[in-house]
Amino acid sequence: MTSEPSYTHGTGGTALLGDTIGANLDRAVAAWPDREALVDVPSGRRWTYAEFAADVERLARALLASGVAKGDRVGIWAVNCAEWVLVQYATARAGAVMVNINPAYRTHEVEYVLNQAGISLLFASLGHRTSDYRAMVEEVRGRCPRLERTVYIGDPSWEAFAARGSEVPRDELRAREASLSCDDPINIQYTSGTTGFPKGATLSHHNILNNGYFVGELVSYTEQDRICIPVPFYHCFGMVMGNLAATSHGACMVIPAPSFEPKATLEAVQRERCTSLYGVPTMFIAELNLPDFASYDLATLRTGIMAGSPCPVEVMKRVVAEMHMEEVSICYGMTETSPVSLQTRIDDDLEHRTGTVGRVLPHLETKVVDPATGVTQPRGAAGELCTRGYSVMLGYWNEPDKTAEAVDAGRWMHTGDLAVMREDGYVEIVGRIKDMIIRGGENIYPREIEEFLYAHPKIRDVQVVGVPHETYGEEVLACVIPLDAADPLTLEDLRAFCRDRLAHYKIPSRLQILDAFPMTVSGKVRKVELRDKYQV
Repeated sequence: MTSEPSYTHGTGGTALLGDTIGANLDRAVAAWPDREALVDVPSGRRWTYAEFAADVERLARALLASGVAKGDRVGIWAVNCAEWVLVQYATARAGAVMVNINPAYRTHEVEYVLNQAGISLLFASLGHRTSDYRAMVEEVRGRCPRLERTVYIGDPSWEAFAARGSEVPRDELRAREASLSCDDPINIQYTSGTTGFPKGATLSHHNILNNGYFVGELVSYTEQDRICIPVPFYHCFGMVMGNLAATSHGACMVIPAPSFEPKATLEAVQRERCTSLYGVPTMFIAELNLPDFASYDLATLRTGIMAGSPCPVEVMKRVVAEMHMEEVSICYGMTETSPVSLQTRIDDDLEHRTGTVGRVLPHLETKVVDPATGVTQPRGAAGELCTRGYSVMLGYWNEPDKTAEAVDAGRWMHTGDLAVMREDGYVEIVGRIKDMIIRGGENIYPREIEEFLYAHPKIRDVQVVGVPHETYGEEVLACVIPLDAADPLTLEDLRAFCRDRLAHYKIPSRLQILDAFPMTVSGKVRKVELRDKYQV
């Protein structure tokens, strides 16, 4: 009997939204004007939907007053705050293209993005941690000829800019909005460049509004939900899966802190009676490991989203049992697909939530292909995961050649991830094509070894990478954060744990004990740094 091909398409009774983001927000305001839309916990500020819409409109009219035309690029370089959200919705109303800038960027990267996107107006925090954004902008301003104006959040320039909204009548903004199409580009997000400069994934209203909406549908959001969002807004996880999932359902966005702090996150859940909590697995691990974790009242939680990397089984068990998140969902995607393509459902069992990244979303298609030939693999065979549908980006900003490398003639987005599609349509991610270790001709998937090693009693967290080896081409390096720094495990401990339980070629031949892993701002481990650092 021939296996089914590794192809699925998402069906569902709910139609795609044909709205612009502004029109969709209007629907929410009409339905729930007095419900809370946004809570900025650090500043204590709150907005109902009616108040939020009024402030968004004021800022959108200020954009028009300052000469921002449809399609102009407006940058936002800021940590999580209420103003970030206002800029997100105001630029959408004005038809500008909001360009998300990573708060961790230094001057070299900021200069590149300002010029590559052609940003004319920049909204920025005054600074974050050791970064003085104002000084950095001043340093690069002379090399960024398109940049005309910078408005600083928390500075008088913000209020002075917003006050210009009174210069533009409401009818002028309404006329601008009437000229917008849901297929217009509305957002540029720069993907993490591990080699060379990052690429600007260009997304439309249709891309991100629908993706946020269907992610919210699959965790059953209603106007009763309150979503704690400690993940960064500059990334799709925050602004799409968080903000747009919330406003398309009348739910409330709760900002616990400018950047992730485990204590502030749990305090916000408790104080604001949140029903949903977001994070990458390392965030949930940090929260669970707080010395006073048991003192927080998290009983209002029912769901949430975990994404960014696979969730260890033991972590998932604790999230469900101790954080009351019985309906927590795993999401998989990439910036270029708005971002989510696959998602577990709220009634999926533990094995599906930890062993897979879910099944395809409504109105999308996924397949697993042979990376060399492009031919669809049979179910159960590893290959490259591809996705197609409303969520696939318009392209990389001003980079048609790079777009053509990622999106083929059939409009399939090639993810670069190695995956296996099960008979039931659920998908396992077994690694990145570039992360796959080839040892003496054997293909090794780091994810499999990592999952196995999480069960070791001395291991808190682990990342497996391939490093060069004279004889075998590559060898397996395990980078481990121990549970107790005073009692770290040895390579002999590790190999003994693996012996007779893993094939000999998968057993790590090297071990590195670390205090922490190098991370992106969005919470993903930078394996490329581990490989580079420990390759000799």
